[in-house]
Amino acid sequence: MDNLKTQTPNTQSTMNPQMAVEMLQKGNHRFVQGKPLPREFDKQIAQTATGQYPFAIVLSCIDSRIPTEIIFDQGIGDIFNARIAGNFVNEDILGSMEFACKFAGSKLVVVMGHTSCGAVKGACDSVQAGNLTQLLEKITPAVEGTKTKPNEKRSSENADFVNRVAVKNVELTVENICGQSPILCEMYKQGEIDIVKAMYDVASGKVEFLR
Repeated sequence: MDNLKTQTPNTQSTMNPQMAVEMLQKGNHRFVQGKPLPREFDKQIAQTATGQYPFAIVLSCIDSRIPTEIIFDQGIGDIFNARIAGNFVNEDILGSMEFACKFAGSKLVVVMGHTSCGAVKGACDSVQAGNLTQLLEKITPAVEGTKTKPNEKRSSENADFVNRVAVKNVELTVENICGQSPILCEMYKQGEIDIVKAMYDVASGKVEFLR
């Protein structure tokens, strides 16, 4: 498929979940190589003014180092972008995902965490600060579910622990999507969509899709 072509009902309908994953993988490879596709955003604005047909929705962190469309080398109208500190789901994020897949035709849900995540560090350290307290509590299950060796620090001082918690958080988020959204769960079982896990490395720019 021509990545330069703005998504249309036809291009979206002919894509399957695996093709969507490959589109993102190829886009990230271009990004890392410093060879993004040339795009005419003014034309894409005009072409998407009357409708949108994104092939995926990506849930990622609000971290400013992770501009989702850029790291996947996608254009206007290609992907839905849901962002929240700690990339977890709540009823609003789930509703957005259901809209993206059930009503707007997206074929793929990507839950993407990242290395050196500030939200994860805050959860590891049990930070208490206004509304942030409740937000970080959503990540606490990942902290509690991440094993450590004897005498290994379970705090933000341990970068490896932080990154392992970030991976666990992605895994739990995918479980929560399947457990809390009958719509997405049914679409997944029917093969209409895929729900995949990914991690972004802030040091290299690479996205690793997890199994």
